[in-house]
Amino acid sequence: MSSVAETIEQRIRQNFEVFYFDLLNESHQHSGPATESHFKLTLVADEFNGLMLVKRHQKIYQLVQDLLDGPVHAFSMHLFTREEWEKRGGEVAPSPQCRGAN
Repeated sequence: MSSVAETIEQRIRQNFEVFYFDLLNESHQHSGPATESHFKLTLVADEFNGLMLVKRHQKIYQLVQDLLDGPVHAFSMHLFTREEWEKRGGEVAPSPQCRGAN
């Protein structure tokens, strides 16, 4: 049986030509037991060229909707074209600490 993180990665890699992929399990930053419930995805793919941010998010949501309806409580996405990623210097801001964290 695959973990939630493995399932997300597999689905993305099957549907995108990935230039950069990073999936962080941030569940430990939130209240309650550390599970696979809070994730931060950073994805750089040419499929995002010419797409507005909302369309990029919709493409990812289509792949993980069943997980968002189940074990995943929070899923932040940082989705870039190669050009956007290079302009950022390959950096994404850290996630804020959850207000309900211990």
